[in-house]
Amino acid sequence: MIAATDNLLTIKEASEWASNYIGKNVTVSNISYLIQYGRIKKFGNNGSTQVSKIDLLNYYQSYNGAREVNFKEKLGEDLNWALSFEQYKEAETTKHVHRLHPYKGKFIPQLVEYFLDSHTDKFKTETYFQKGDIVLDPFSGSGTTMVQACELNMHAVGIDVSAFNTLMGNCKVAKYDIDDLRNEIVRITDALTVFIKKSNAVEFEENLLQALNTFNNQYFPVPDYKYRLRMGEIDETKYAAEKETLFLPIFERLVKQYNIKLRQETNSTFLDKWYSQHIRDEIELVFTEIKKIKNVQTKKIISVILSRTIRSCRATTHADLATLLEPITTTYYCSKHGKMCKPLFSILKWWKTYSKDTVNRLLQFDRLRTGTYQLCLTGDSRKINIFEQVKNKHTELGSLLEMQKINGIFSSPPYVGLIDYHEQHAYAYDLFGFERKDELEIGPLFKGQTKEAKQSYIQGISDVLNNCKKYLVDDYNVFLVANDKYNMYPTIAENAGMKIVNQFNRPVLNRTEKDKTAYSETIFHLKEMG
Repeated sequence: MIAATDNLLTIKEASEWASNYIGKNVTVSNISYLIQYGRIKKFGNNGSTQVSKIDLLNYYQSYNGAREVNFKEKLGEDLNWALSFEQYKEAETTKHVHRLHPYKGKFIPQLVEYFLDSHTDKFKTETYFQKGDIVLDPFSGSGTTMVQACELNMHAVGIDVSAFNTLMGNCKVAKYDIDDLRNEIVRITDALTVFIKKSNAVEFEENLLQALNTFNNQYFPVPDYKYRLRMGEIDETKYAAEKETLFLPIFERLVKQYNIKLRQETNSTFLDKWYSQHIRDEIELVFTEIKKIKNVQTKKIISVILSRTIRSCRATTHADLATLLEPITTTYYCSKHGKMCKPLFSILKWWKTYSKDTVNRLLQFDRLRTGTYQLCLTGDSRKINIFEQVKNKHTELGSLLEMQKINGIFSSPPYVGLIDYHEQHAYAYDLFGFERKDELEIGPLFKGQTKEAKQSYIQGISDVLNNCKKYLVDDYNVFLVANDKYNMYPTIAENAGMKIVNQFNRPVLNRTEKDKTAYSETIFHLKEMG
């Protein structure tokens, strides 16, 4: 217990003190977050909330400065801490269209900017790209390189083996008739609202939320529960199991009362397995309405909104959204939120949220974009004829390519045995009927990290570079972002007739809540061997 009153600060005072202490802006919302999630203790009542300066000091001392020292001790003094971009808030690293849709394994836009823009510093001693240049990303993924090239007044070509990734990347850089987009969103939202009103789902969910709110206030009070949990006063596993059992009869009674169908009849596809029957019906209704849209660009971006929506509506816990362990069809204790939570029974809330968010992000990007060309192709970067394919789809960019060729590459190749790039968007492939090309992925999770898998990876990346360099200018610059713990990139460079002229070692922060280990990746700078 804090005895001296001068050790207690208001929320506003705490934000000012913390900002001065760590040398970066700490907002009132940041302090409220620390209280809500039990990082520091709350004193006082509503309207006069205070926190302890000692609690704040202990919290910030636990990582401030120590993180950089810890990373360098474990990963080496050549770590370029400036490339951690720790000064940026999440809203800045996911700015405008970069957050149109979730994607595993993407790099932040500031990293692309660092190497594409014209600045120099202690580590980046020369400029590699100029305005008007053409940049290639043969592993385009979510399209980050294309978007940043557009911001920086450069042209860009992306290539990806995944049809969904191509859709996502092209939607980020496309221009839209915003009035048409808004009108179609309103039309579809109205149709969805009418559909929902005909069912018992809304009344069922309202009653369930009310019951959960009462239950959580009693057994998981905010912020006391999380603080006690953090202090080790509660055995979370045991306590959670007891409360799950206690609430289950309430949930089952409401399901029976409103005749809610929790599972679908079949379990053969992703959409069958991971969605409740009512949500599946809503998805089909919205998709049917999307098919009626005449403007092709509007139709594509609204398809991305639907995909983002249904990703958030899968029958899984909040803590397992990225991993998908088992479908969840009942209320459950949520370790992420520290209370009892429920599966979703309608897509309407997320549909509205993401529709509004998407329009706002498109408008934000529209104010930054330049009059340059960007295009993502669906194809195998080991074999694709870039000039031919671009000319077939984008006449202006195709002509430009023939005149000046591509100045270089900035890309993050897949990591060996880490992600199945098609499977992460299985719901979208299922819904839209895109053809999956899993067998063409380089280094996918399903192939593992065996010796054979590593050899296949080396060959795959080498083949990509050998194919793509045919379309590059003579004095090209290639930048590849990778965590090369198996030391494969020297061999890859040699196979491609390239040499590694520089390496930038970058600390990777904020990976996941569960993984705080020191981790870095390397940006390899390659040029033609000679």
